[in-house]
Amino acid sequence: MVVVLVVAAGGSWEPAALAVLEKHPGIVVLKRCVDVDELLAAAASGQADAALVGVDAPGLDTRAVDQLRHHGLRTVAVVPAGPGEDAARMRAVRSGIARVVTDADLGALPTALTAPDSAADGVGPGAGDTVPAASGERPVAYAEAEAPAGVDGDGKVIAVWGPAGAPGRTTVAGAIAAELARRRMTTLLVDADPYGGSVAQQLGILDEVSGLLQAVRLQAGGELGPRIATAVRSLGPHLGVVTGLPRADRWTELRTGLVEDLAEVGSRHGHVVLDTGFNLEEDPSAELSGRAGRNQLTLEALDRADEIVAVGTADPVGLTRLARALVDLRERGSSTPVRVVVNRMRRSLGWTERDIAGMVTGLARPVGLHYLPDDVATVDKALVAGRTLVETAPEGALPRAVVPLVDALVGAIPEGQVRRRRAGRARRR
Repeated sequence: MVVVLVVAAGGSWEPAALAVLEKHPGIVVLKRCVDVDELLAAAASGQADAALVGVDAPGLDTRAVDQLRHHGLRTVAVVPAGPGEDAARMRAVRSGIARVVTDADLGALPTALTAPDSAADGVGPGAGDTVPAASGERPVAYAEAEAPAGVDGDGKVIAVWGPAGAPGRTTVAGAIAAELARRRMTTLLVDADPYGGSVAQQLGILDEVSGLLQAVRLQAGGELGPRIATAVRSLGPHLGVVTGLPRADRWTELRTGLVEDLAEVGSRHGHVVLDTGFNLEEDPSAELSGRAGRNQLTLEALDRADEIVAVGTADPVGLTRLARALVDLRERGSSTPVRVVVNRMRRSLGWTERDIAGMVTGLARPVGLHYLPDDVATVDKALVAGRTLVETAPEGALPRAVVPLVDALVGAIPEGQVRRRRAGRARRR
């Protein structure tokens, strides 16, 4: 017996489809759901085996289909027969639905709903289309852009994270991205802070459309790969920015896997720097709702990163928060290498780098420990100008201190190339 959930989203085919299913002795229609949200809630009960959906149902995307598959449901989509059939089939495939029936051939529904996962039954996409496996792997988008010339297509993903209290995560993330771009390395800076993203404001980007929300829409349609450029603001030939949420309360529009997908696509073009939030708490209700929890952006960034840069300030409050945050990070069981950055170092605090190193290494085993000076003048100048630290004051104390940090992350610039750049700057002067 196969138990089915139905979401027609107002499709005219629903009465005829229900009539076909009611005549089949091996199928029971458990519920007619109003929308995809109700479908996901019903699927979480564990009572259904399959979902019959209209391909145009609002909210039907790769994440929703992944959630259905997670709860053990196979999904069959009904598409309109006629001139728009090919486009509708492609939408279904991009959403991760392998089985498709036209509204002119509803008699094929019982076979599509009851056949084992290994059988496509001839109702799925045509030959040559990419179909996700039943194990839950994400479908590959069509015609994804190739990496630009000069990029090896295997960039590093760096997550810049730290405790609450504004330790300078965004400043450090922007400085790392700007230094990578200065080295002519293609770099994507992603504002993935669900609480207070400020990359756009710091870099003087006046954009009415959030790059992060645009990426959500592209992801939902399976077009993030080929159309990622529409979500990226260019700040030069080597630096692109995906701006964050325009308001913190719009985190509810985000979807699971967004940061993972952005990192995956961006790393094929070059390096990716993820400016994250601080909170590591998981939302238990996200599993039932099928929607991303508020901290999902941060958790995905840390899980996907090749290396984590943990930022804390050098004052007593900042170091205490950093210590607790490192313990919380360790308890997550992550195997990702962690590099600690102590920000806003200044002599007036009265302790040395060795004192701080003793505290940090007693709580964690970072792969590196770096110190950044409290260069207020350079930071203020960059903020007012809406430019990167490298553009504002390339010889400033903070930009110069970021250089060895980036060397540790991606490797130092060859000495010959350094000499050529210094000579070029001297000629310009």
